[in-house]
Amino acid sequence: MDLLTFPLFPFPGESTLPELTVSGAIGLLAGTLTIRHTIEGDLSGLAIPLPAEKPERRNRLWEESCLEFFIGETESAGYLEFNLSPAGHWNVYRFDACRNGMREDEGFDVLPFRVTREPGTLTLTLAVDLGRLFPPGIPLSAAVAAVVRTSAGDTSHWALAHPGPAPDFHRRDGFLLDLPV
Repeated sequence: MDLLTFPLFPFPGESTLPELTVSGAIGLLAGTLTIRHTIEGDLSGLAIPLPAEKPERRNRLWEESCLEFFIGETESAGYLEFNLSPAGHWNVYRFDACRNGMREDEGFDVLPFRVTREPGTLTLTLAVDLGRLFPPGIPLSAAVAAVVRTSAGDTSHWALAHPGPAPDFHRRDGFLLDLPV
C-alpha cells in the first residue's frame, strides 16, 4: 500500500523548538487505515511520556504530548477523533458535528499501536479496521494533528493547516486528506 506523506505545521505564534519537525503518512486499503506520526529533531527538550506498563483507554490525553487524527465521511458533519499517547494510552471519541455530541466510541476495547523511540525520532504507527466504523464505498476525509509539550511546560499545536484564529483540530475545513474509496 502506498502511503500519502504529509508535514504538520505549528500554530503560528506558539513557541516551538526550532529544530523539530512533525510529519506522517496515511493510507487506506481494504478498509484498514494505516497512519504513522513522526516527531524528529532534538527531543531532549520535549515532555514525552514514558511507556506505560499497561496501556489503556484514557481521557484528556491532549494535556500531554499526544498525536491525534480525525476521520469522517466527507459529506457528513460527524467524525471520529483518535488520541494516541507515546506512553501507549489511547482513546477514540465520536462527534455528531464540530465539537458537538462528544462520547467515547464503544467500538474499541483496545487500540494497539506501535511506538518506536530512536535517537532524535519518535514514531507512532497504527493500523485500524475502519470497515466496521464506516459503510464501504463512502468517501472519507481526515485531519492529522499533534500536541507537543516541552519539558519547560510550553505547548505547541501542530496540524496540516490552522484555518482558525486559535488552534482547533476539530474544524472540518482542516480535514484536508481525502482517502480513497
